[in-house]
Order: sequence, then structure tokens, then C-alpha cells
Amino acid sequence: MLPWLPAASRAADATRPPRILLRPGTGQKGNIGDIAHTPGALQVFERYFPAAEFTVWPVLISPEAREHLVQRFPRLRIVEGELDAHGRPTTPALRAAWNEADLLLHGSSPGFKGGPYLPAWRAASRKPYGIFGLTSDPVSNLVTRPDGGTLQELERVIAGLPVGHLRGPTLELLSGAAFVFCRETLTADYFRRQGVRSPVLEFGPDATFGLHLRDEPRAIAYLRAQGLEEGRFIAVIPRLRYTPYHSINGQPIAPADRAKDEINARTVAGDHAKLRDLIVAWVRGTGLKVLACPEMSYQIPLAKKELIDPLPADVKAQVVWRDTYWLPDEAASIYARATAVISFECHSPIIALTNGTPAFYVRQPTDTIKGRMYHDIGVSDWTCEVDETSGRDLWARLQAIHADPAQARARVRRVMAGVEARLERMVGVARAAIAAG
Repeated sequence: MLPWLPAASRAADATRPPRILLRPGTGQKGNIGDIAHTPGALQVFERYFPAAEFTVWPVLISPEAREHLVQRFPRLRIVEGELDAHGRPTTPALRAAWNEADLLLHGSSPGFKGGPYLPAWRAASRKPYGIFGLTSDPVSNLVTRPDGGTLQELERVIAGLPVGHLRGPTLELLSGAAFVFCRETLTADYFRRQGVRSPVLEFGPDATFGLHLRDEPRAIAYLRAQGLEEGRFIAVIPRLRYTPYHSINGQPIAPADRAKDEINARTVAGDHAKLRDLIVAWVRGTGLKVLACPEMSYQIPLAKKELIDPLPADVKAQVVWRDTYWLPDEAASIYARATAVISFECHSPIIALTNGTPAFYVRQPTDTIKGRMYHDIGVSDWTCEVDETSGRDLWARLQAIHADPAQARARVRRVMAGVEARLERMVGVARAAIAAG
């Protein structure tokens, strides 16, 4: 135990509320999926553990995302700071948050790098820590599989990895966690085979599934201005196979970035031609409109260039281009009023399903294994691989939803009931970990 972190815990004062320090697994900037992780987790705890007090220690948070959190969660504290070379918090606010927390919660994320804070927490305290929705993909990266693979291919590769593939500090950190919830079953199965010994190692959906925030006034005003009527449009989200972070962040281009850019350049036209084919079929087959919109900020110009500009004139007239960025609550309010959401990105379908709207996830082979979560929750037929799917295939699936939207929405409610039960389980486990000390 380090001297700057007292041994005092909730056991010393059972009258105070339990306190959780949430460290988001991703930055909250320019990506409505990443931004949604934190409020999604907070809302799940509001529903099933309302006594808990939260402090968020962000990795990176935009002013808009910060304001979004503060307005919706007035009891929430947000602290800044890093760890020094000895694993000690560098600011008084962060030090106080560490002192007071009964549980350190690692938020939903696309990978587990651990970072210095989990080893530091273990060294400084016997208080528990847990993982609240994790994907750990041991094979989908530029070094091992630059062009990625289908989920089935990657599942076979991961199943064949020898015991000992996961080792060292990461294995120790996972085994030392009070609980590890994985965003899909591939990660959970991989951890089990590799000998992770956490007492709770289960499938636990992405925290974005817990998000029930809307911005109704802003969404309604936008839909009216664009002539989009409830239940009479689809939303379509583009994506490059590799997110161009170097361009987004204004960083010098590295060799790995150049390789990713080459893959993007080789695949962007073919991928988006399939979404355009779907758009043409939808507009000509139904006479209804399309909203081309972003999950990440870089996709605003991408949608215009790849989805809208090449369309025939009669179809283009029925397509609305979302030319500004938004936050998850406005996106949720708009997705809730769509007939369906069709997305290359992974989190817009989550936001749509959570708000009652059918959604297709069209997975690109470089997008890690997190898409397995859609199979795990029971929407395999609304999930497909882009290289094995045509615009005609997507249209056939969408026609069924258009023909009976009430039945499709009833199915979404059944799916989300199962998801909500798992989210409740996740909170229950976290609550038990605090009680056990």
C-alpha cells in the first residue's frame, strides 16, 4: 500500500454512498460511439445501482462531450490528471478520486492495453477494479492481417492460438480483476482459453447499449428542415476500412498510416458502391428518402463524396446530406424515427436498436472482432460481411422491414430485453464487488 493512498474505504464509513471511479476506455471526441460509452454506463448504473456516486477520469474529452455529461448527470464529477513515473496521480483532484473510490471501472473499449493506471491501482490499494465491456482482438491488426478477415475466419484463427499467447502483465491484470465483461463472446472465449482467472468472465454488451438519452427538440427541428418524416426514411453511415487518425489529428504520416491509406484507397469505391446500390433501390422502390450521416466526424465529407455525388439525379434529389456533426442524443432521436439504420460503423446500429429501430451492421474485414456482439444478441440476419454482401442483398433484407415495420420493431424490443438483462447483471456484479471490498 502506498502512503499517499489511505487504507480507508467504504467499510470504514458504511453510511456514505458507494463511489466508483470510471476510466473510459476510449477518448470522447469526434465519434458518437466513443462519446456514448460513458453516458451509457452511467445510465445503466442509474437504473440498477442509483446509490452509486461516479467520478469520470477521461482519457480525452471534447468540450461538447463534457458539457453533455455535466448537463445530464449533475451529480457527476470529472477529474483531470495523469500518473507520474511512480504511478501516483499528478493532480489533487485525481488523488482525491483515487482515495475515495471503492471501485475502479475500466469502460467499454476496443482493446485492452491496460495502461499504467491499473498496475498502479493494484500496487496502491486492495480495492477492486473491473472491466465493463472489452474487445481484445489478438489477430486483426495491420501487422498480422493487414486486410483483416471475416468474423468466421478470425474466429478460427483465434481458436487456434496456443495457450500462452496471452501472458505477462495483461494476463495478470485481467486475472486480478473482480470481473471482466467482454463486448462479444470471441474475446471471452479467448480469455478463458488463455487462462484468465477473474472470478467473473462473461459476455457483457457495449455500454452504448445502455444509452437512453435523446435531444428531441434539436432532432425534430432538423428533420422538419430537411423534409424527413418519421418512419419514411433510412439512415446510412459510411466508413473507411481504417480510420485515418493521422489526418483527423493532424499528425505526421507514419509508415503504418501510409499502408492503411493504401488499403482505404483500394477498397473505398467498392465498399460504398454497395451502399449506393441500396440507396438507389430504396428510393426507386419506395419513393422515400435517405439520410447520409456520420458516426465519426471525418465521415461528413466521405458521405457526400462516396454516397451522394455519384448517385443518379432522380435518386440524389431524395438524399439528405448531414453536413454537420452531432452528439449521441441527437443521433438517437433521429435514428429512433428512421425506418432502419444501415451502417459500416459499429455503434450507430447500437444506438438505433437501443431506440427501437431495426439496424444493419455491414462489417468491413478490418474492423476487429467487436461486430460479433450482434450475433451474440441475436441479430445475425441483420449483420453481414461487406465482401460477401451486395446492394441487392441489403435491399432484400430491408424490403422485409419496410413491408412490416411493426413486426421488425417488435423484434428489436425482444432483442433489447435480453441486452438489458445482461446490463443489469453487469451492474449487479459491480455492486457485489464493492460490497465485498
